[in-house]
Order: sequence, then structure tokens, then C-alpha cells
Amino acid sequence: MGTIRQHEGVRAGSQTTIEIDFRYQGARCRERLALQPTPANLKRAAQHRAAVLDAIANGTFDYPTTFPNSPNAARFAARAGDVLLTENFLETWINQKSSSLKSSTALDYRKIIFSQLAPAFGKIPLTSIKRTDIKAWATTLTAGNKRIGNVLSVFRAALQTAFEDELIEANPLAGWTYRKATPATDTDDVDPFTLAEQAAILATLTGQQRNLIQFAFWTGLRQSEIVAIEWGDVDYLRGIIKISRAITQAGNGIAETTKTRAGLREIKLLRPALDALSAQKQFTFLHGAEIFQNPRTNERWRGDQPIRKFWTTALKRAGVRYRRPYQTRHTYASMMLSAGEHPMWVAAQMGHRDWGMIRNVYGKFMPDAQPQAGGLAVQTFWGEQPQAGKKQIAQ
Repeated sequence: MGTIRQHEGVRAGSQTTIEIDFRYQGARCRERLALQPTPANLKRAAQHRAAVLDAIANGTFDYPTTFPNSPNAARFAARAGDVLLTENFLETWINQKSSSLKSSTALDYRKIIFSQLAPAFGKIPLTSIKRTDIKAWATTLTAGNKRIGNVLSVFRAALQTAFEDELIEANPLAGWTYRKATPATDTDDVDPFTLAEQAAILATLTGQQRNLIQFAFWTGLRQSEIVAIEWGDVDYLRGIIKISRAITQAGNGIAETTKTRAGLREIKLLRPALDALSAQKQFTFLHGAEIFQNPRTNERWRGDQPIRKFWTTALKRAGVRYRRPYQTRHTYASMMLSAGEHPMWVAAQMGHRDWGMIRNVYGKFMPDAQPQAGGLAVQTFWGEQPQAGKKQIAQ
């Protein structure tokens, strides 16, 4: 390959972009063009930069028109005295932010912005947003505290960017969270299936559907993780399966890394899970990489949503009260803990960073008053003590 000619203020930004560099209103600006850095495209970028410099010199440069998706557009619009509406800033912010987010996270951010934040604050100038306004709005929301926290977290991150770009003097949400008072309740989202209910559900299923649900009950995997696992992830010699990917509806069937770093894990395959894999071999072992396929299409499940369709039918046929498929994960955790398995081991199996989540969510399933509790310690540390020693301590 020949030497690429250098152009002032122009360089390769990545394999698919070219960055141009110029000064505007006393500030140094860098913008990327969606062009591969070939010699011809570098020349085009240099011409584009020259046109920008000419417009700046003539006083006709319009940042939002030239670079509509740039965060600098909002910054310089504000400097010019134009009113920057919150909805315009939020749209620019999420367009820039999406490239660094997982598909499912970016989709949720967009839903929050365009269905909640923009309708509530969109027509208000960004500089006029006050914490009191946000607090008053938050009190009207009917969602739970967790969802409200997620919504405000997105707003907080966007406003922090506005503060760092000098569009607002302070982030009104910095260091502040909102929680509405909620009445005490005896119920929570953890609603595991009993052994009788599990048996009834599995009895209504056959083939790949039965194998998938049995595997879910006995691994505690999320449905998004189950549809992403492949035969190459199974290590029969060690009796484990490696979990490193997830497929969600938002990802459009494309595998992404797991939800958290702790989600990258190896889990032990218990006998019922191994039995499900053995039964599944006849369907997919020789035909593709994925372990579980949609039997209607003989292709990998494109997310967890289609599973809900046959799941709902199975529960109706079994006469089992409906709970969402995610309860198979709660069922696994409750079975392990009720049987006395170590909470740290259960946490590692489920992909939690520590056992705090296990303690907080599943604490009621942990046995703490079994008749044999402490027996091993007595046998180990007291069983061989001389009689005299026992009497002396008893005194």
C-alpha cells in the first residue's frame, strides 16, 4: 500500500471514520465523519474541513446543521443565545451515548427518554430544569421505586453531560435520589414453583420445550443466557457449562456479553440439567452450534420473548398459577438454599458478584434452625475430647 498523503487537521479516527480538527468560538473542536480513511476519503475530509473553516471565517457556519449529532451542536447553540430545549438535548445525548451501550440498555434508555422524560420536560429550556420540578414530577409516577430510580438515573447521566459541556451551571440531580413511601407487604417478586408444580409443567411439555424448561429449573440461568449457550460451552469432563453470552429481544437475535462481569462464569451441571442436555442432543447436537432451538423454525431462539408463548400455554394446561419464566431462576435459588447449599456457591452459580443479593432476596429460604445444625462442629471439635476436659468446660 502506498503512503497516505497527510492533510492538515485531518486524520484517521478509526477503521471506519475520519476525524477533522478545527477551532470555533475559541474552542478546539473534533468531529468524525463516517468515511473509511482511504486516500480519496482523506482528501474529501480535507475539503469538508476547508468548507467549515471558510464558513466560520464568513460568519455563516451553523454547527447543528453541519454536525447534527454532535454534542458540540448543543453547546455552541447555547453559547449563541439560542434556547436549547431539553428534548433536543436529550435526543442528541442518547444518539451519542447509544454506541457505548448494549442494545438492550440503549433501547431502555430511549424508551425512558421519549416516553417519559421528553413529554414531561421536553419543552422546557435545559437551563431552566430544577430539582423541585423533577421531584414534583416523580411524585406523580405510579411505578415502583426501582423503576423510578432507573428513570432518574438516565436523566442524571444526561444532565451530568450537560454540566460537563458547560450547558448548565450544575446538575440538579447530582447526589439526589427519590424514593416514594411504600406500604409494607408480605409479598415480593420471588415466587418459586413447588416440586409438584414443576412436575405438572414438565408433564405438559415435550421435546425441546421440555428440555429447555427442565434445564432452566436446574441451572438458574436467565432465559436470555439459555438461548445463547452452545454445545461448545459444555465441558462434560468437568461437569460444567461456560456462560459468556446473552441474547435479548432488543439485540435482534445477536449475542452480547452477559449482564455483568460476574455473569461470565462456569456453572456446575446438576443431574437434572445433564439429563435435559442428553435428551436435547437428538435435536441439535449434530445440526448447529446452539443447544436450544425454536422447534417451529429449527433455528436459534431470537430472544426470550418467544419462550413466553409456549410457557403461558404450558402453565394453563398444567393448572398452575401463572408466573413469568424468570421464576425458574428464583425456583433454582430457593431449591439450592432450602437444601442447605452454601450461599456463596449459589451466588457464583447465578452470576452474582457476592452473596448480598442472595441474602437479601432469598434469605427466607436459608435453613437456620435445622435439628442437626452444629452437629458436624461438635463431632469434629468435641467428639474426641477427654471426659475430664468435657466436665471442666461444663463447669
